[in-house]
Amino acid sequence: MHIWLNVFHLGVKELRSLGRDKVMMVLILFAFTVQVYLTATGLPESLHKAPIAVVDEDHSQLSTRIINAFYPPHFLVPAVIDQYAMDPAMDAGIYTFVLDIPPDFQRDVLAGRTPSIQLNVDATRMSQSFIGNSYIQNIVNGEVTAFAQGHRAVTTLPVELEVRARFNPNLSSVWFGSVMELINSVTMLSIILTGAALIREREHGTIEHLLVMPLTPFEIMSAKVWAMGLVVVVVATASLAFVVQGVLEVPIEGSIGLFVLGMAVHLFATTSMGIFMGTVARSMPQLGLLMIIILLPLQLLSGGMTPRESMPALIQGLMMAAPTTHFVALAQAILYRGANFSIVWPEFLALIAIGGVFFMLALSRFRKTISSMA
Repeated sequence: MHIWLNVFHLGVKELRSLGRDKVMMVLILFAFTVQVYLTATGLPESLHKAPIAVVDEDHSQLSTRIINAFYPPHFLVPAVIDQYAMDPAMDAGIYTFVLDIPPDFQRDVLAGRTPSIQLNVDATRMSQSFIGNSYIQNIVNGEVTAFAQGHRAVTTLPVELEVRARFNPNLSSVWFGSVMELINSVTMLSIILTGAALIREREHGTIEHLLVMPLTPFEIMSAKVWAMGLVVVVVATASLAFVVQGVLEVPIEGSIGLFVLGMAVHLFATTSMGIFMGTVARSMPQLGLLMIIILLPLQLLSGGMTPRESMPALIQGLMMAAPTTHFVALAQAILYRGANFSIVWPEFLALIAIGGVFFMLALSRFRKTISSMA
């Protein structure tokens, strides 16, 4: 009982110390509010206000219909230009797409021929050009097919593919990006806060005060883990409620309580990683460099940005040892698909096992560091 009282009081000390660190407080608020909002609304996964121009050499009812099919929010209102202005406009970067409708296009369509439309794309705008290419093809094909059906019989395909998008019917990048950025902030802040808390003790000389007290390395480390973990849990839960659900209006299908429980288990592992990195780094700049090496693989290869199935088998196997891989799978299952504990219990079990290993490694390293300072 005496041990846990020490852990509690040391944790309260950590919370007070964090409260006096204005830079860390600003970082926490920014990461869970502004950063979540900007990342969710700025993802290039869907086309938004892409500049487009049309060279109409046909001046027919069909060409006018195609021009009018492009409108906000996916595209800006199309600019109608002549063929001589096309190349200079593309060279100047004014338009991402320029559609060139040839002469006699409507006549050839009604005659049953297959005329071509030239689509010029500024491929230096990678995200817009890659996504917009398929958008424009679908729009043009849809308008041509609908127009032709109104004038003659059109042979239809024997099978019609009916697409139904589950869990995100509008394919909104905001729904996906906001939750993934929240998960990234949870991982980042938990590692930074615990690592910085240990380095702060060393830089301010207060670690020597702790060494002369009847405290064990386990108590000192456990206090930092629960205190910093509590801060992240509270702020992340508030961000989920007020920013993700409130401001961004992202519907949450599953239990927020179950997600918070999974987040707490995840923080058990990541805060332990922060302690370990705090023992390796000797200053805050060194911790920052270590964060780059650790955070990038955790965020890029955990399945939050790219499906794990698209990665090489070796990477998939290695990332199974990372807590973020299981936390991303857990969060997506609960928040997007409404999964209950009977579905996500393997992720909980994996996080507990990984967290236990990281905690023991960090504790062993922390004991060696304390012994060298005594």
